Amino acid sequence: MHIKTKQPRKQRRLLYQAPLHVRHKLMSAHLSDDLRKEYGFRSLPVRKGDVVVVMRGEHKGHSGKVIRVDLSKYRVFIEGLVRKKADGTEVFIPIHPSKLEIIRLNLDDKWRKEIIERKTAAKSLAEKG
Repeated sequence: MHIKTKQPRKQRRLLYQAPLHVRHKLMSAHLSDDLRKEYGFRSLPVRKGDVVVVMRGEHKGHSGKVIRVDLSKYRVFIEGLVRKKADGTEVFIPIHPSKLEIIRLNLDDKWRKEIIERKTAAKSLAEKG
């Protein structure tokens, strides 16, 4: 799905009307330097169970496990990152995945392993030829 337009209006429309398989790829975050050296690529979509660290904003430096990924609003919720409401209840603070860095991957999912293998194979093929 390659869009050639630079118009902000059409870029926003693409974002708001994107199907789930495209939204999932838009929910990518950078890998830490250790993971980048190990796997050979820069970023990967964030999943529940990954351990991430916040790189920007008010909560910079906070790390924790991803509890929920909201594809409809493009936000990630991290364990321990909460805000108290006026009535005293605590709610998770939504963070955009571009502000995160993945420091440990959740490899319990077989599909995640296949994605990583596919990306590493493509990287090695590109380096050879």
